[in-house]
Parts: sequence; C-alpha cells; structure tokens
Amino acid sequence: MSAKSRFLTARFPRLSVFFGLFVLGVGSVFAASGGVEGEEVTPTHDHLPLHAEEVFNLGPISITNSMIMVWVVALVLIVVVQAATRNMKLVPSGLQNFVEWLVESLFNFFSGIMGEHLAKRTFWFLGTVFILILFSNWFGLIPGVGTIGFELQGAGVVTEGAHRDTFRPFFRGANADVNLTMAMAGTFFILWFYWSFTEIGVKNFFLHIFAPKGEFKGVMLGFMVALFLMVGLIEMLSIAVRPIALTFRLYGNIYAGENMLETLMHKVPDFLQWLPVIPFYFLELLVGLIQALVFALLCAVFTKLMCEHHDEHDEHSHDEHSHDEAASDATATPAPNS
Repeated sequence: MSAKSRFLTARFPRLSVFFGLFVLGVGSVFAASGGVEGEEVTPTHDHLPLHAEEVFNLGPISITNSMIMVWVVALVLIVVVQAATRNMKLVPSGLQNFVEWLVESLFNFFSGIMGEHLAKRTFWFLGTVFILILFSNWFGLIPGVGTIGFELQGAGVVTEGAHRDTFRPFFRGANADVNLTMAMAGTFFILWFYWSFTEIGVKNFFLHIFAPKGEFKGVMLGFMVALFLMVGLIEMLSIAVRPIALTFRLYGNIYAGENMLETLMHKVPDFLQWLPVIPFYFLELLVGLIQALVFALLCAVFTKLMCEHHDEHDEHSHDEHSHDEAASDATATPAPNS
C-alpha cells in the first residue's frame, strides 16, 4: 500500500469522529423562541423564516429544526464511513471503493492547490467541511424537509411583521441557518491562525502582511515602509472580514434557494405543489455542489496565500545553501597536477 493510501486510510475514522464532534458544537445563537401570539389564522407555513425555528428544549438549550437536520446528516455520514472502513481490503470494492475514491479525489484536489504538505495538515478539516456542506445542502432538498412538522398551540403566531405562521417543521436545511455557517467559518478562522503561526512563525506572519516586498534603499525605503504599512492595515481588515464573508455567502445562497422553492410551492393548488419546483431541484443540486466547493476552496486558498511565503523562503534558502555547498566543494577540491 502506498504512503498516500495509508495516509488516506488513516483519515477515514478521523473524518467520522470529526463529523460528530463538529455538529454537536453547533449551537442556536439566533434561534427563535416561538413568536408572538396573534390573530387566528389557518394553519400554514407560507414562508421560510430567516432564523431557525425551535422544535423543543433540553433544559436551557434550544433545539432547532436546522440542528436536527445537521445531526441527521452527520449520523448518516458517520454510518456510511464506519461501514466502509469496517472490513477494509487492499483492493477496495463496493462502498469502500466509493469512499476511497471520494476522499482521494478531494485530497488530490487540495494537493494541487496547496501542495501535499499543507494538504496533509489541513485535509481533516477541508475534506470534512466539503462533505458536510455538500450533503447538508442535498439533504435539504429531500421531500418532507420543511413540510413535515406539527401545528403550533394557540390561536396563531405572527412572525416577522405581517407574516402569519402556525406550523413548525421538524427539519430545515442545515446551511439555511446562519448558526452552522458561522460555526464553520469561525472554526476555520481559528485554525487559519494556528496553521499560519506554526508554518511561518508569528514574526514572519506579520512580516508577510506589513513588510515591503522587494529591496529598497534611502528615501524610497521609507516611502515603501509607509506604503506597505497602509496596505498591511487593509490586509488585516480583509482578514477580519473573511469569516463574515464565508458565513453569509453560504447561508445567503442556500437560504435563497430554499425560500424560492417554498414560495413556488405556495403559488399553485396543493395537489400541484410538486410540479413547479421540479426544474429548480436540478438547479439546487448544482448550487449545493458549487457552494460546498467554494467554501472549501476559499479556505484552502486563504491558507495557501499566507503559507506560500514560507515555501518560497525555504526554497530560496535551500538554493543558497546548495550554492554555498557547491562553492565550498569546488574550493576544497585540490587542483590536478600539471
């Protein structure tokens, strides 16, 4: 078995464990608490709220329909991974073959972007995030998500101004809740600092942001130092905005797609609600794949952009060291007798 195959094989159980630990840490920061009683209305769920909706409580913890959905997705993925790795064979077949193909393809993809060294360090996160986002997006399209639930007690509930809602679904698209996307973006932001500091060091981290690029002397050096100081401040602002951009790019696209599907369903009679959404289901399958790829790809690119300075420095130092060794060897070699 090759070194890469052993590396990927060792990662299968770790991926399944990370799925469980990751989703259990996703809270309900912006969960709704049921709404406000209003006028009596016909039981309906005629819009998709911006926030996840509370299904039940576990003491002080609010369990929302998006949390239940991501737990279901994570459970399915854990079962699949455990089944694929239970009796691993040197020549894979069946489910093991599919899982190995998926993981190895992802690893080769990230290796092409980041290099094999960084890919090995970060794949446990990037691979997991891609798979979790992808299947969370696709599971949100399963019939019954958003339509199976229970009627709220009382005369009616008014949510978000004029909208009236007396139905509470058990499931909601996981990434249509800003809590999950924020948790993933925040986790990456913390890991990005860790990977950057351990790869290039704290000093080189700030030099990479603020130090002038190139060799300058005299007045030009002072001018370039001031210029790159301002550029560094802008770069720091860009770094601070990255987790926000990652959060709302994924959330906005998935929420918009699910809201569109639910709106279309309520534009026709009940017995025809399945008809207008059929062509958009194929579009949402593609959107789900693209959004998972974009999130993981941006994480990989952000990591590579910070750590590539370290790679270039190592290569330059290696070249200089090789050149010095060659010069030393040439000097130490005795001249042939004439």
